[in-house]
Amino acid sequence: MRITVTVDGVAYTDEVEPRTLLVHHLRERLGKTGTVVGCDTSNCGACTVHLDGRSVKSCSVLAVQAHGREVTTVEGLATDGRLHPVQRAFHENHALQCGFCTPGMIMQAIDLLADNPDPDEDEVRHGLEGNLCRCTGYQNIVRAVRDAAARTRAGGAG
Repeated sequence: MRITVTVDGVAYTDEVEPRTLLVHHLRERLGKTGTVVGCDTSNCGACTVHLDGRSVKSCSVLAVQAHGREVTTVEGLATDGRLHPVQRAFHENHALQCGFCTPGMIMQAIDLLADNPDPDEDEVRHGLEGNLCRCTGYQNIVRAVRDAAARTRAGGAG
């Protein structure tokens, strides 16, 4: 099937097998390897991207379902070489260890902050509960999300 999808601001037209998962299309056809294949069962959230501005687990979306839509990956967040405020907060708050879950965690955090620009600790934990990290105790991740929220509310881009 022929699809056209805009990924990180660039339109791509491609032939895809109808059963191809969006995560595999992004990684294998478009080279967007920041979108990580974790569990292929939508349990871990490592493959989280934005589809038309909302977070989705790309292992549970077919590439054909993205036809005519806009996808943002972690690679598409930086602007003019400047990290997105959530990326910067993750870096500055040491909100990662191995980094495997980080792209999906960042994408989910951005979606969370779009809905709730001032989440408390419990709201951050609840908003990220579909994204798993096996290395950290989530403390620095929660701290990073709250830091990004505070910077964004204060008008700082990072």
